[in-house]
This record gives sequence, structure tokens and C-alpha cells, in this order.
Amino acid sequence: MICWSCKKVVEVPEKIGRKEACPNCGVDLKCCYNCQLYDKDAHHQCHEPEAEWVRYKEKGNFCEFFEPRTKRNKVASNGPLTKEDLKKKWDSLFRDEG
Repeated sequence: MICWSCKKVVEVPEKIGRKEACPNCGVDLKCCYNCQLYDKDAHHQCHEPEAEWVRYKEKGNFCEFFEPRTKRNKVASNGPLTKEDLKKKWDSLFRDEG
């Protein structure tokens, strides 16, 4: 699988536990950002219609539908926005173009 945080390939067992962490950066591996079903634009940000809402996408969870992400993709590789990123986006909304 590819870690959403450090973008490195991580060898994982067939079944990933909720508390397993990336050996490179230490983030939780069984989280929404590392799942192939994650999509920030989908309902509940997941393509699985029966999946329950998960508030903290970067934290380990108990989702039964988790499928390790095996390739880099735009949605998951971007990860969560930092406070600085959000401030820049907010400020750009009100920038005077004149």
C-alpha cells in the first residue's frame, strides 16, 4: 500500500489492524486516506454506500470496507489541508483584483 502521509510504499499484512502504523512516518495505516474507497467529493467521502461516517479521516478506524490504496491518486495523496493552506484559500477569496 502507499501511505497517504509520506507517499512511500508500505508492505502490509493481508488484514490491517486499526492500530498499525506506517514504519516511515508513524501515521495510522487503517484510515480513510489510505483506502481506495475514499473520495472527498462522495457522500460521507466514501464510495461504499453502507459505510458509516468517519469524522477523522487520518485516524485509525474500524471500517469493515477498508481496502488498502495501492496506487497514488490525487484525492488521497493530497491529504488534509493545513491551517496555513486553509488561510491562503480563504484570503484568496477576498483578494482585491483591481
